[in-house]
Amino acid sequence: MARLVYTCGVLNVVPAPVSVERGPAGDFAITAATTIYAPPDAAPVGVYLADVLRLSTGFRLPVLHDQPADFGVLLLLRGPDARGGESSYQLDVTSRSVIVRANTQSGLFAGVQTLRQLLPVESGGGPWTLPGVRILDHPRFAHRGAMLDVARHFFTVAEVKRFIDQIAQYKINVLHLHLTDDQGWRIEIKSWPRLATVGGSTQVGGGPGGYYTQDQYRELVAYAASRYITIIPEIDVPGHVNAALTAYPELNRDGVAPPPFTGVGSAIGFSSLHSELAITYRFVDAVLAELAALTPGEYLHLGTDEAHPMPGTEYARFLKRVLPMVAKHGKKVTGWHELLVADLPDSTVAQYWGTTDTNEEVAQAAARGHKIVLSPANKAYLDMKYDQDTPVGFKWAGFIDVDTAYEWDPGSYLHGVPESAILGVEAPLWSETLLGPEHIDLMAFPRLPAIAELGWSPRSSHDWNDFRRRLAAQGPRWTAQGIGFHRSSQIPWP
Repeated sequence: MARLVYTCGVLNVVPAPVSVERGPAGDFAITAATTIYAPPDAAPVGVYLADVLRLSTGFRLPVLHDQPADFGVLLLLRGPDARGGESSYQLDVTSRSVIVRANTQSGLFAGVQTLRQLLPVESGGGPWTLPGVRILDHPRFAHRGAMLDVARHFFTVAEVKRFIDQIAQYKINVLHLHLTDDQGWRIEIKSWPRLATVGGSTQVGGGPGGYYTQDQYRELVAYAASRYITIIPEIDVPGHVNAALTAYPELNRDGVAPPPFTGVGSAIGFSSLHSELAITYRFVDAVLAELAALTPGEYLHLGTDEAHPMPGTEYARFLKRVLPMVAKHGKKVTGWHELLVADLPDSTVAQYWGTTDTNEEVAQAAARGHKIVLSPANKAYLDMKYDQDTPVGFKWAGFIDVDTAYEWDPGSYLHGVPESAILGVEAPLWSETLLGPEHIDLMAFPRLPAIAELGWSPRSSHDWNDFRRRLAAQGPRWTAQGIGFHRSSQIPWP
């Protein structure tokens, strides 16, 4: 069904839904007497919605599990056309009820995010009115991701959970955690304990660093899952490994540990494992085994980028030995697109980070059946400055204001790569210059919702002027949530 755009001033949803019709049956008012009906199979989403509405409205709305009358807020695991995929949903608002229908809990959760955006930011104590509307919606791409680099600067469990809550509002369903790099190792590996205690003891600028215990990592995985987000962990090999080489001298060709690295900038790609050392493969296998056991998602990200000290023949030999380890531990491989020089399992997903719209290796991989995740650095990298006045970030891939992040089409971006080969999009946020959550906020918002819309909404709905209007309406919501976003001059903020 084609999306119907109307300008009654009430629909400011991001990402744009597939289909919207103004309902003739009136608006719905949420009051202190409103109830939420969620049968047992929808109960987690019902509890989440009740918590969200209590924070915004002050109403402690009960979540009921018995069959209600046809009024109140109803979350039903039945109804929408299954051809829309597992995250499809239907949202109907009338004067008597608000009904979200889906075939899966993730679909219900997506519908709840749209419901939240239909509510006013403030209502003077109530009632909180939802406009009468029918929305039919489903995602364009399966993978709608954000990446957070916790290696260059460490972010606590609470700070990562905060980011998870932020991105969930925009139907992001993948959080790629960049757990290791030259400046820090952030995940406990019990069979190689100094990776965390030594390799995790610093960060860019020489701060104290930190790492996640395995219990803390499980906590993050479970919290993300409660927001229907899958965590893909990245252990970057064979390059970007100075923290590991510092922790274990025996991983070095000469047996001598390099000093900890706390720098940034041009010092990229200077470290590498060594393909001829047997201990290299014992190390990688042990790390992947423990990480796979902690990670319920189907993918492990191997990094594989910028291993400049390792010659091409050694690089290919390294990947030939390491890739089967991932399968041995029950997972599939994803990595930055440099890994495409290797002979890869068919299930391997390549993540493209280049700055051009042509890459022959990626096109050939797509022709062989590999899926591609698009993260072009000049479009999707959230660590790029908006403009010359942005206080943090880089500009090597160019300035990225909101229009640059929004005005490209993942389905046709790479020459020779058809839309059918695109698994989805992902917005990486590298953290060399980020000193805390306030910098995450500044760099992710408002650009991350732009990338989220490219991943979710149909191509026919992409309209810069309409997006600017809808995005502007998110500003007061972010202010209410304490998100210190960048007030781009391109957006007509209220």
